[in-house]
Amino acid sequence: MFSVTLQKKLRLGIREKKVLSILLKAIILILAAVFIVYKLTSNNNLKNFSNLIKSIPSREVYFTIGVVIALMLLNWLIEAVKWQFLVKNVQRINLWTSIESVFCGLTLAVFTPNRIGEYGGRVFFLSPSRRVLGLVAMGIGSVGQMVITNILGSLALVWFALGFLNLHSAYESGIVALACIFIAFFTLFYFNIAWLLGLLGRIPFLARFKRFFKVLSRYDKPKLLKVFLLCLARFVVFTSQYCVLIHMLIPQMPIFQMAMMVFILFFIQSALPSLDLLDVGIRTLTASYFFSYITHQDVAIIAATAMIWLVNLIIPAILGSAFVFKLNFFGTNRN
Repeated sequence: MFSVTLQKKLRLGIREKKVLSILLKAIILILAAVFIVYKLTSNNNLKNFSNLIKSIPSREVYFTIGVVIALMLLNWLIEAVKWQFLVKNVQRINLWTSIESVFCGLTLAVFTPNRIGEYGGRVFFLSPSRRVLGLVAMGIGSVGQMVITNILGSLALVWFALGFLNLHSAYESGIVALACIFIAFFTLFYFNIAWLLGLLGRIPFLARFKRFFKVLSRYDKPKLLKVFLLCLARFVVFTSQYCVLIHMLIPQMPIFQMAMMVFILFFIQSALPSLDLLDVGIRTLTASYFFSYITHQDVAIIAATAMIWLVNLIIPAILGSAFVFKLNFFGTNRN
């Protein structure tokens, strides 16, 4: 009699969890839809892009936008491969599950500060007991991307300072020296990321999670190098997106200068906390300022930046909504 009653209570608990899970997923979809629709309908920069391409042959426009979208898919495929590799030390998942979790994470990221929802979107595809370890693994990938952005961004800033600011030679030497120290620090830090174990263990409120951070020791230098190269590949892909689109709008702009300005754009953007839907404002302001040194076509630069934002963040967030109902909040369903 007791066992029957207990079984009924357990079944009720599972049923309640499933109902709550469906409710949470519905809320996520509604929030994402509201934010996306609002931002798209109020974005004048996208309207400017539509006006600018009217003077360009339609075949060239379709081809260019097709290339940019194809590069977006390649970008997130590389990220899915990276995530699958990173999480292999925690839980093995196939490539399709990794793709689902990456796109689902983008749906959550679009309306959460600093894209923090992206972490939840991914780790909720893992077993409950593996999720904290998954967060640490994802953190390694984020650090790798940050290191690439900082290294190339600082080199681009040096190029910008030496080429456009007309500084005294002493200041120029100081900027070069600071950039070298900056690059050396981040490179050393990344390829010795296990050093964080000792540092995190000394922070009182993190000390109790030290057993989770031990997963850092599983990533030796060859593994970190592979992650680093995947991060570099992503950086090349989304730099190419900007160059392809800007070249269509301003074909006379030198590719090298264009790429350097894009590096700076990524560097500054990565240093500023933001909300993905407001992030387009940060991108456009940064792009407008730095590109003004090599072109007076501010409207074209800002329009291209807004279009990249649409392709890289909004379209994937919409695609990711198809996978939201596969989120496994309570471990009550199998993915």
